[in-house]
Amino acid sequence: MMGLKSETNGTMDSGQQRLHELGYKQELKRDLSVLSNFAFSFAIISILTGITTLFNTGLTYGGTISMVYGWLIVGVFTLFVGASMAEICSAFPTSGGLYYWSSQLAGPRWGPFASWITGWYNVVGQWAVTTSVDFSLAQLIAVMVLLATGGANGGGYVANKYVVIGIHGGILISHALVNSFSIHWVSYLGTLAAFWNILGVFVLIILIPAVAHERQTFKAVFTTFNKPTEATGISSSPYIFLLGLLVSQYTVTGYDASAHMSEETKSSDKNGAYGILSAIIISLVVGWGYLLGLCFVVIDPAALLDTANDAGGYAVAQIFYNVFRDRYGSGTGGIVCLGIVAVAIWFCGMSSITSNSRMVYAFSRDGAMPLSKLWHLVDKREVPLNAVWLSATIAFCMALTSLGSLVAFQAMVSIATIGLYISYALPILFRITIARSTFRRGPWNLGRYGEFVGWVAVLWVATITVLFCLPVVYPVTKLTLNYAPVAVGGVFILVMAAWLLSARKWFKGPLFNLSPSHPSQDAKSFYP
Repeated sequence: MMGLKSETNGTMDSGQQRLHELGYKQELKRDLSVLSNFAFSFAIISILTGITTLFNTGLTYGGTISMVYGWLIVGVFTLFVGASMAEICSAFPTSGGLYYWSSQLAGPRWGPFASWITGWYNVVGQWAVTTSVDFSLAQLIAVMVLLATGGANGGGYVANKYVVIGIHGGILISHALVNSFSIHWVSYLGTLAAFWNILGVFVLIILIPAVAHERQTFKAVFTTFNKPTEATGISSSPYIFLLGLLVSQYTVTGYDASAHMSEETKSSDKNGAYGILSAIIISLVVGWGYLLGLCFVVIDPAALLDTANDAGGYAVAQIFYNVFRDRYGSGTGGIVCLGIVAVAIWFCGMSSITSNSRMVYAFSRDGAMPLSKLWHLVDKREVPLNAVWLSATIAFCMALTSLGSLVAFQAMVSIATIGLYISYALPILFRITIARSTFRRGPWNLGRYGEFVGWVAVLWVATITVLFCLPVVYPVTKLTLNYAPVAVGGVFILVMAAWLLSARKWFKGPLFNLSPSHPSQDAKSFYP
């Protein structure tokens, strides 16, 4: 079978061969190495993005304890989720990723429904990720301008919500333009993004504590617990600690990008799995270092969270600004350090659009989206151009909710964590239940431990789904309500309504685009 010829590129590699056996012809340019595949997931995880933008949450709910220990707890369980996904990715290396997996693992009776609900949670979750990443970059740019012009207490420029949404739109346009180029060039930027994240983290880990006049002791970082009873109305320490896990769980999200890039990755039946696992492991190691570097210079959490400070309550920005101002009399060095983070977030948004557009391309290829024929078209550079611009447009529209209410916006983007992890857990659940005895492993697999790892992964996702839907402030009012369950439940209601009213009559799961006579239609012939 290794002698079969590709329509475009000579001898097939194992990933392309497997794609043909799953019933798809090669339409995207298969030009990514394992390093490039890893780079996209690593750039989307982007520890500089998640930790920096949610550091306020960590300081509020438990402080340094919830972050340094929470990171380790979340990291261990995320590895279970990632390992289960990697095993399935090795067996089914297609751009459709999770929704294709669900279709195959849930069997002919439940496959179409499983594919439908998994796919929509994944695509909406990815749109929410793109929205939250690029909007957070817009907010950071606004804070950098504020500090550069004198700070909130020195007459600095305070960007209003319309300026922020305008910056957000400009960032999305830049990402769509970059993703309109050939995947060959985008892969270079993805690799650069990975190096930037790693190098940037190490620069900040060393520079910030070294410049700081005052640092916390080892004991203070690992034993000081912030119990914000007055601010949140919560008196339970375990409850506060668990809410603080959001920092870590939100950060280590998006590694399904390696699966969505499978049809553009060489030997993707192996390299897709390697991309998922390596992105998680390296992110956990360098991310913990970045967290420690920040926690060792947290002297007064209340002052960092105070909206009356120079950065308007943006904790990490205030940390960087204070460190350089106290040492040199000017906070310019801190603004430059924020620039390192801003570039990392830009790369994160770029990679998010790349992954998002491939999911849209694959989902519409199977007829699951309105105007599907439009979104799965590829141009002469073998890029799903329409899907790229659709993803950018929807991410902009989702951010418009911020003009009416930041509470509504935060509820909507909560799907970025909960929605994505639900889509991660569904195919794993089907693999360890319905497909328990029929699942045919790929080259990378967990062997006899596959079911155990899968059950741990599913139970962890169930836990965080409930946890992140709980109230974060008491008493609960319309202004303090955690709207996460409303947002996630709203997606479920819409997706179920569409299924019951229409999709169940015509959506049959993934549609294959190879002729029945193709010699590699029998998927069972590839792996013993």
